[in-house]
Amino acid sequence: MAVAHGPLADRPNNPKVGLPLSHEAAPLHVTGQALYTDDLIHRTPNLLHAWPLQAPHAHALITAMDVTPAYDVPGVVKVLTAQDVPGVNDAGIKHDEPLFPSEVMFYGHAVCYVLGETEDAARLGAEAIVVEYEPLPSLMTIAEAIAAESFQGAQRTVSRGDAATGLAESVHRFRGEFEFGGQEHFYLETNSALALVDEGGQLFVQSSTQHPSETQEIVAHVLGLSSHEVTVQCLRLGGGFGGKEMQPHGFAAVAALGATITGRPVLLRLNRTQDITMTGKRHPFHASWEVGFDADHRITALTATLTSDGGWSLDLSEPVLARALCHIDNAYWIPDIEVHGRIAKTNKTSQTAFRGFGGPQGMIVIEDILGRCAPQLGVAPEELRRRNFYSPGQPTPYGQPVRHAERLEAIWSTLSEKAGVTARQAAIAEFNAGHADVKRALAMTPVKFGISFNLTAFNQAGALVHVYKDGSVLINHGGVEMGQGLHTKMIQVAATALGVPLSYVRLAPTRTDKVPNTSATAASSGADINGGAVKNACDQIRERLATVAAGQLGIHPDDVRFVDGVVTGIGFHDKQLEWGKLCHDAYFQRVQLWAAGFYRTAGLHWDANRMQGEPFKYFAYGAACAEVEVDGFTGAYRLLRADIVHDVGDSLSPLIDVGQIEGGFVQGTGWLTLEELRWDTGDGPHRGRLNTQAASTYKIPSFSEMPEEFHVHLFERATESGVVYGSKAVGEPPLMEAFAVREALRAAAGAFGPAGYPVDLGSPATPEAVYWAVDQARAAGATTNGSAPSTAPAELAGV
Repeated sequence: MAVAHGPLADRPNNPKVGLPLSHEAAPLHVTGQALYTDDLIHRTPNLLHAWPLQAPHAHALITAMDVTPAYDVPGVVKVLTAQDVPGVNDAGIKHDEPLFPSEVMFYGHAVCYVLGETEDAARLGAEAIVVEYEPLPSLMTIAEAIAAESFQGAQRTVSRGDAATGLAESVHRFRGEFEFGGQEHFYLETNSALALVDEGGQLFVQSSTQHPSETQEIVAHVLGLSSHEVTVQCLRLGGGFGGKEMQPHGFAAVAALGATITGRPVLLRLNRTQDITMTGKRHPFHASWEVGFDADHRITALTATLTSDGGWSLDLSEPVLARALCHIDNAYWIPDIEVHGRIAKTNKTSQTAFRGFGGPQGMIVIEDILGRCAPQLGVAPEELRRRNFYSPGQPTPYGQPVRHAERLEAIWSTLSEKAGVTARQAAIAEFNAGHADVKRALAMTPVKFGISFNLTAFNQAGALVHVYKDGSVLINHGGVEMGQGLHTKMIQVAATALGVPLSYVRLAPTRTDKVPNTSATAASSGADINGGAVKNACDQIRERLATVAAGQLGIHPDDVRFVDGVVTGIGFHDKQLEWGKLCHDAYFQRVQLWAAGFYRTAGLHWDANRMQGEPFKYFAYGAACAEVEVDGFTGAYRLLRADIVHDVGDSLSPLIDVGQIEGGFVQGTGWLTLEELRWDTGDGPHRGRLNTQAASTYKIPSFSEMPEEFHVHLFERATESGVVYGSKAVGEPPLMEAFAVREALRAAAGAFGPAGYPVDLGSPATPEAVYWAVDQARAAGATTNGSAPSTAPAELAGV
């Protein structure tokens, strides 16, 4: 199909993309007028509320269930059990997630749902149900799962060259282990779904979901329906972060099942404790590794085994592991490499997507390796990292060329200059020399993050754009707005492609009967693929209108220009058409003023079995510098300053992108330093219980954890070809820039010990973990009687 103006990345004169706009719904958010799924109950009469009955065992068989006492509770209408499911009793796509289980697989697993006239009635009804359990042995840790050889899904390997030979020939060799925790999404809006059946028998589900099309599919297969009988709409999410990519489907199916059986609308809205104890987290990982360096401190070889804690079912654990394997290199060239991956099956919530989708778990391994090895190599961590950056032309271990690799060095140098690293390092050394019990440190870390879904089929999107006779524009696309500013960017894309003011464009809610077969809003690809689809639809309309305008202006259609709602020709100064009048005229010429747009990401190929190919459209680059201060008595610390230089290509919306960079960095800092999931791993009656199940016990970053000084710079002159208006994704990559905070904490802890001491820092690096790292560093200093140990690493030294 002909395109009215240039390739995908080209921008016309006076574009609306690139303007620093605030979020399109910001006034609604700050005034409380923005509607979320749960708000719709005030517009839905005759509503029933659903409440889950959660099992008090990590693993058990259900031997009996008596629901009759629930019906003695006033207001209870129906108890939903497996017997009520007309289709497939499964909430997932792997057929390993029974919606109503006969075997409890984790503490808090919902065994049935009660529908009540009020939430209290449903809750009391659930409490009245009598369930008999036969407890079974449970696995609560990765170590227990490994010992029991409890694994699930495919075991993958990424390799290149001969890692064993590479290690054997290395001048320096180190080996170690590293285990790091998961992360609770803690979105502001908990999971919720509101379902009703209309007069035509159509199921209409309002769902807090990042993947409306898959929610539609799961609801349909649970109810034994075809997809065209189910419509899913998502107004907006109060945060998603990956936690609403797969997890909402079952909740929507329960609400839809209840609405179908009772003929009344049903709301299922989890409270915070239910959401935390029932839904998946970021995958915790265990890594064992061995690495080699040459005499110039360049990595020569790496072997590793990554084991993720997948929880009780597969969910998205396989692609999360695949992305971890594809990102263990981060920004570094590793000639000989062999990395194995496997998924542990434990009796926990089914761990799922989380911002970065396995990328952070892979990248933290190599960053931890470099942070631990640098002191023993006798080289500054920043220099060790810089020395190992990819060079142009070098491919990843899975075979994809690292295009624009030179940006790593450019970003690193720009960051060092903007952050004043050299002068600050000198100031920190002077500070530390004068303070025995408080130490400061600064660290820099890079990011190279692949953008696109690992599953090639997901790299497609659709859009529906309507231009009305008065010239106003309504756009609908397959992406979900979860606070990240996707809708704002799509309005800017549409206004740019059509050449109209932003005020002419309105965006409709995401729903499956407008744009079908959509991919999840995930993998940082929302703006890339949906922007491509919106632009494609707008280009079709613009091309038709150009033909109409050309007839009125007496010029060729290729010479028509659309700018700010005015239609002219090249070089015209005395004749122009008004956009609305042109649309009106086009209608009366029977010209189609609406279009369905489509976009598929070109140039992708991925062989999941061989773990080879080019799965990513491009790499997003960035780097961060963080400075911390650590109290040697308590391990408490302050994040004094953070500087970031990040590559977003030519930004579609700079204000939105800076907000995403700041938010991603802070969320990553939370994962690495604050947020600790603690499960009861004892043998008592509450084995398997999540102990950190509320804001009182699970610490997320707040204003007090923000850097006291925070600078974000967008990398300049970075147009990305082949992507909508030259932009790059921004959602996930900044999260990994928080590695700088963890590495700064490592360096500060090391400052309490002798030179060359390799700090082993737990993750999350809570004040407790930092205190023990400080304690070990001090002990190392005491054992050397004040003399620094040799920085030359012993052969195969444990790190």
